[in-house]
Amino acid sequence: MWSLDDVPVYLAILEQQGISQAARQLGVSKSMVSKALRRLETALGVRLIERNSRNMRITSEGRVFQHHARLIMEQADETQAIMSGLTAVPAGRLVVALPMAFSREVVTPRLPVFHRQYPRIELEVVITSRELDIIRDQIDLAVVVGPLTDSELVVTRLYRGALVWAASPRYLARYKTLGDTLAHLHSHIRICETRYAQPRFPVRIGDREHYLNLQQGLMQVNDPLAVRDAVLNDFGIALLPLQYAHRQLESGELRAVFPQVVVEASSADLSAVYPGRRLLSNKTRALLDFLKQACTVMQPPLTPPTGAR
Repeated sequence: MWSLDDVPVYLAILEQQGISQAARQLGVSKSMVSKALRRLETALGVRLIERNSRNMRITSEGRVFQHHARLIMEQADETQAIMSGLTAVPAGRLVVALPMAFSREVVTPRLPVFHRQYPRIELEVVITSRELDIIRDQIDLAVVVGPLTDSELVVTRLYRGALVWAASPRYLARYKTLGDTLAHLHSHIRICETRYAQPRFPVRIGDREHYLNLQQGLMQVNDPLAVRDAVLNDFGIALLPLQYAHRQLESGELRAVFPQVVVEASSADLSAVYPGRRLLSNKTRALLDFLKQACTVMQPPLTPPTGAR
């Protein structure tokens, strides 16, 4: 049976492209590195590396073992990190990227609670409306809106959102009726969140799919709270994430309209993402748990309210 202790030596030989270089990198003698390689090859019964005094070449069997060796070391490191995290106090620098509205409405008011719970975490909050490359930008965790397609990221849904068409009572008082067609709806839309400003924005009426042009002739704003505030000030009808409008709908400051024009719910989902090949540290896990708890205050907007005119 081959020894786990020889696996990092084998990987070092390949990464450093030589036994001498691996020995220097590991801080051991060349003979120790050579012996570890021979032990592996003897135990596995295959030649892992073809070598002479000048060159070395990994064999096909060595390539297969390299792949599994990396997985073995990742699992060992993850196990160590998990076991250490059971007792270690979350501490150190942690960078999180948040959408503007989510930060203002949900996270920022609760930062004192997070600090009391985890005083040794040095949190850096990056508030942004643009899509980030969290690996390139060295972000530990990001909260994103809408569906994701990047398979390299681990995705944890924080909140299942919904979208609602809304207007102020004063704006609605100007009209005896709004009508009930897409053309009627479109005639009242003055402003749109940038992420939904598409020339063919999909909506559904009953079982049929339709499209709205939410790009031309409309103001575009990259913050849903700014769109909400404009609508509160009688600026027509707009599409709002229910999590940021449910209090105003409950108080009567806003009214839901055109409930028959349904928007795909995942467009307003909130998810936490982090790199799939990066270990989830205890400080990142602490932040993830904090965000999950914070999102519970946004319930229950899973079903848009009724009351359209």
